[in-house]
Amino acid sequence: MTLNIEPLSRADPAAVETLLDDAFGADRHGRTAYRIREGMEVIAALSLATFDGDRLVGTLQCWPVALDDVALTLVGPVAVLPGLQRGGIGRAMMAALMAKRQLDPLVMIGDPEYYGRFFGFSADATQQWTVPGPVDRRRLLCKSDIALPVTGVLGPRTFALAPL
Repeated sequence: MTLNIEPLSRADPAAVETLLDDAFGADRHGRTAYRIREGMEVIAALSLATFDGDRLVGTLQCWPVALDDVALTLVGPVAVLPGLQRGGIGRAMMAALMAKRQLDPLVMIGDPEYYGRFFGFSADATQQWTVPGPVDRRRLLCKSDIALPVTGVLGPRTFALAPL
């Protein structure tokens, strides 16, 4: 298998949706993560696709969200074709994301043991955040180089960032 990680924009959108359905089920749209980013466009510069030749085998998407007035980037879904999961594709995409990470703190809903061990995510700062749906508090994770508010509402980013 020869894997290439490329911008998500190079993947056929229908193939991305099929992969996500295969990885998470067709009912995935009702999950809390979808509500957190509702109405937002994917951050193209941070979203990735992994190909084996011409076949799409993994995707990682990033979304502009906010905790009240603090800009965050929501990571996920991180999806790999079911037959190829646990083969390092998701980890390679996360490593590629971390290598190009911008200034925003990152937030995700994911496995704390995995994302904590390999990428430094934790649920320490998120325990009192309000989210638009049910969430297992130990799976609401963030990685940030700045102190984040203890409380706040996590949802779509409705404000523009100031230019650098």
